Amino acid sequence: MTFEAARAQFPVLERFAYLNAGTFGPMAQSVADAISAEQRRALHEGRINRSAFERFLEDRPRVREGFARVLGVPAEHVALTTSTSEGCNVVLNGLTLGQGDEIVTTDCEHFGLVGPLAVSAATVRVAQVRDRPADQALATILAEVNARTKLIALSDVLWITGHRMPWHELRERTGLPVLVDGAQSVGAVPVSAAEADFYTVSAQKWLCGPDLTGALYVRAPDELRLSQPSYLSQQAYDLAAATFEPREGADRFDTHFTPLAATAGLVAAFDIHPDWRFERSAAAAARCRALLADRVEVVTEPGHSTLVAFRSEEPEATVARLAAQGVVVRDLPGTGLVRVSCGWWTSDEDLDRLAQGLDG
Repeated sequence: MTFEAARAQFPVLERFAYLNAGTFGPMAQSVADAISAEQRRALHEGRINRSAFERFLEDRPRVREGFARVLGVPAEHVALTTSTSEGCNVVLNGLTLGQGDEIVTTDCEHFGLVGPLAVSAATVRVAQVRDRPADQALATILAEVNARTKLIALSDVLWITGHRMPWHELRERTGLPVLVDGAQSVGAVPVSAAEADFYTVSAQKWLCGPDLTGALYVRAPDELRLSQPSYLSQQAYDLAAATFEPREGADRFDTHFTPLAATAGLVAAFDIHPDWRFERSAAAAARCRALLADRVEVVTEPGHSTLVAFRSEEPEATVARLAAQGVVVRDLPGTGLVRVSCGWWTSDEDLDRLAQGLDG
């Protein structure tokens, strides 16, 4: 598939330089068509019937296998969720950490991870990595680890700076369980999640899937307590005894019946990404960084991810000014930063429009 043909899948790119996949990825025409077709069917045939339920049973494993492919893990270790935030809650609730236990994280995490950590009974130790060179992250995080540490929880790619975190090295050096927030990595950069204990996914970002879709990889499902079962968690249940037998794999942690329209959209979304996506995304991010470096203070170091963040005296005004010129980026509240998301669909013209918008 050529770049032009691949990019043409996204109608929004005909009008806008859409550089905000770190929040929501652009929607492909095939994904929108799949969602609309299922909604039309539900409108005219009823939301559920035998044929629709059978298709649900067929498509759900296809979605699980799609997530497994992008994560590089077995499908039986993948649970279906609504977001990375929900995946983090499943893990933190299942670990049942208590007083005296500690969790190590960083000062650049999204609230989707910070929230579940904050309500845990464990003490949270925060490694200060934001204002330090990225190559110091490993040592900075390791300095917070001690005999009471039970979990290291951090992003693969930091949503604020775009820097990749050394979670593989942390797992190897400490032997501790690692929970990885993959919201800004899966679909954007190559991911091999098998060595993580837990790895979360948001499908609406870099995978360009429907809203409220995601996944959670669990390396050892039997070792994580099932704390918030859904109907999909059980293999069999006993009404008289009010007991149930959990499913054997990570699908015991499935949190909901994914709507049929969203399932159809996800199946379509897994098919839109070309084989050369990671190389193209990296090249776009490198060109973006080079263009911005001549105009603003870029905080993202070279060679990390597809996010490029820069300082602005008035981030909200900068985002609004760019939006008026058809360039979609976002500010990061409380940081003084504006963030640009570069996908494999990002063209040189998109980046030129960004640069011209900043010059204007």
